[in-house]
Amino acid sequence: MLSAGKLIGFVPTRDSTRAREFYEGKLGFQFVSDDPFALVMRAGKNLIRMAKVKDFTPAQYTVLGWEVENIEVMVKRLQERGVVFEKYPFVQDQTLGIWTAPNGDKVAWFKDPDGNVLSVSRHL
Repeated sequence: MLSAGKLIGFVPTRDSTRAREFYEGKLGFQFVSDDPFALVMRAGKNLIRMAKVKDFTPAQYTVLGWEVENIEVMVKRLQERGVVFEKYPFVQDQTLGIWTAPNGDKVAWFKDPDGNVLSVSRHL
């Protein structure tokens, strides 16, 4: 049933102007709308709704992630656009910030301007 629908992701933001600059300018999302309640962007076929909040504590885990064909190429392209990847101590590739799981999957994490943890990943 729901597997046929399109996904809408939700993240909080304290500053929708900075969020738009990041998601549109650095991640390449398409602007959809901006109203008193949320900034909405399109990521491929999916929507990301950034709820405007006065304050919140960012989660310490990934809230949104994107599966990519070639994680090394994607990380480099995002770095060129100014995205800074987290270099957690357990990450093997400290240059690109890519962690390789025991099964061979790869993940790289970064944060948006509000501190929300995002990721790109490549799954076998």
